Amino acid sequence: MKFSEMKYTRPDPRAVIAEMQAFTERLKNAKCYEEARAVFLEEEEWNKQVDTMATLAYIRHSIDTRDPFYDGEIAFWDEVGPELEEYKQEWLAALVDSPFRKDFEQAYGDLLFVNAEIDRKTFSPEIISELQKENELTTEYGKLIASAQIPFEGGVYTLSQMSPFKTCENDETRLAAWKADGKWFKDNQARLDAIYDELVHLRDAMGRKLGFDGYTQLGYYRMERNCYAKEDVEKFRSAVQKYLVPVADSILREQAKRLGKSYPLSFADTALSFRSGNPRPVGTAEDILNQGQKFYDALSPETSEFYRAMRENELMDVLSTEGKEGGGYQTELPLYQVPFIFANFNGTQGDVEVVTHEAGHAFEYWMNRTRIPTEYSCPSAEACEVHSMSMEFFGWQNADGFFGPDARKFKYSHLAGAITFIPYGTMVDHFQHIVYENPALTPAQRHAEWKRLLGIYMPWIKLDGEIPFYAEGEGWQRQSHIYENPFYYIDYCLAQTVALEIWAMIQKDPKDAWQHYMAYTKQGGSRTFVDLLHNAGLTTPFDDACLKEVCETATKWLNSFDLTGIQ
Repeated sequence: MKFSEMKYTRPDPRAVIAEMQAFTERLKNAKCYEEARAVFLEEEEWNKQVDTMATLAYIRHSIDTRDPFYDGEIAFWDEVGPELEEYKQEWLAALVDSPFRKDFEQAYGDLLFVNAEIDRKTFSPEIISELQKENELTTEYGKLIASAQIPFEGGVYTLSQMSPFKTCENDETRLAAWKADGKWFKDNQARLDAIYDELVHLRDAMGRKLGFDGYTQLGYYRMERNCYAKEDVEKFRSAVQKYLVPVADSILREQAKRLGKSYPLSFADTALSFRSGNPRPVGTAEDILNQGQKFYDALSPETSEFYRAMRENELMDVLSTEGKEGGGYQTELPLYQVPFIFANFNGTQGDVEVVTHEAGHAFEYWMNRTRIPTEYSCPSAEACEVHSMSMEFFGWQNADGFFGPDARKFKYSHLAGAITFIPYGTMVDHFQHIVYENPALTPAQRHAEWKRLLGIYMPWIKLDGEIPFYAEGEGWQRQSHIYENPFYYIDYCLAQTVALEIWAMIQKDPKDAWQHYMAYTKQGGSRTFVDLLHNAGLTTPFDDACLKEVCETATKWLNSFDLTGIQ
C-alpha cells in the first residue's frame, strides 16, 4: 500500500483503555500457557493499529508542521500517550508476573522480560502531567525550529536549506551563512532557553517522583539501557579523549593547511573540507534516489527488494520544503509492516547519507518486520545506529555514481567526518550528564559548560566570538536530541565505533564484511546490544582496544590516501 493511501483515524481513548484492560484481565485469568499465548498474540496485533495511527500523525505533522489537522492530532497524542502508559504498565505487570513466564521465555527469550522490567521503572501515574508537559514542550521546540525563515543573499531559507551556504567554498559566503544561521538562534534564544530549562526541571521532578536521585538513571531506563551502565559510558568517554581526540585534532590541522587557514579553525572553516569545495552529489534528488536503487540492487537481493518497495510505496519523503520539520529520521508502520524515511535534501553530501543511513535503519526493520514479539523487530537505539552508520560505508561501493568526480573527496571526508564526529557526539552526552546532575544550572551556566567542553573534545575550534551563538557556547541548542531525546546521542558514538570496525573489514574483504553485517542485522532486536555484536563476530565499543584499533587503522588510511589533484 502506498503511504498516501494509508488512512489515519483518531482512536477513541476510552475504547483503547477498555481494550487494554480487557487484554490484561484475560492474561491474568488464563488457565494455561496456550490460552495466555493466544491473548499475548492478539494484543500484539491490536497494538499495531494504535501504534500505526500515532506514527501516521507524527509523520504527516513532520512533513508540514503548519497543517492544522495534524497539528491537532499531535496535540491529541501528546496528551493521550502518557495517559495510555498507565494501562500499558498494567499489561506489562501481568506479563512479568504471569505463572507462564517460563513458557514465554522459552518461546521468545528472556529479553522481552528484561525490557519489561526496565520499562516498569520508567512510569507511575504520578508523572502523567509531567509527561504531557514534556510532549508539549518538545513539540513546541520542533515547530520553532521548523518555522525558521532566514533572509540570506536575496532569498529566505529554512535551517536545512541554509546548509549548502554553510559549506560553500567561498569564505565570505560561508562565514556570512553561519552568522545568519546563528542570528536566527540568537533572536529566538530566550524561548529556546526557557523550553530547555523547563524540560530539565520536569525531567528531574519525574526522576525524583519515581524514586531516583534525579533524572539520569531514569533517562538511561527510558533509553532501554539493558546491558551497560553510566560507568561504561564514562569509560568510553575517557577512551574518546585519550585515543580519538588527538586523531581528530590531526585531521583538522591538515584541513587548516589545505584551506590556508590558521589553527584553530572557526566553526565556518571546520565545515569546509577542501578549498575547492566539499563533495557534492551529482544530479537532482531523483537522480540520487535512482543511484540508491543502483547501489542496493548490486549490494544484495534483500536490499534490492527492500529499496524498490520503499520507492514504489511512497515510503520516503526527502525534499526540504517550507514548514517541514528539520532533520531526518526513520520510523515504522507496524500495521503495514513497512518502514518510512523522512529527510530534508539540501544538495549536500548529507543527501547521499540519507539514502544510506536512514535506509540502513529501514532495511533492518524490513528484514525483521514479521518478528514476534513486535518489539524484537528493532533493537535498542545504539544497536540500531550500527545498521545505519555501517550502511553509509557500504555506500562507498557506489561513490562514483553518487558523487561523480567528487568520489575521492567523498571517501576521504566521510571517513574523516566519522572520526571527528565521535568527539562531538561524546561531548553532547557529557553535557547532558552535567545538566541533569546539576538541574539548578542557569541557562548562562549551561552555555558556559558547553563552551568548556568544546575545549576538551574539539580543541581545533576557535572560540573568539566571531560567529555569534556558536562561538559563545550556545550551539547545542540546534541539536534536537538534547531537547527531545535525552541521553540518545552517545548511541551514535558507540555505533560509529562499531561501524568503523565494519569499515575496516570492508577494506579487506567487502563480501566478508557484508556477511558480518547481515549476521548482525538478521538478529533484529532479539538480543542486547553487546550480545548482538558478539553473535556477529564484532567487538564491543566498551573495550578500549576497539577504539584504539579503529583509530590506528583509520589514521593509516587517511595518511596514505592519495589526494593528488584535489585542492
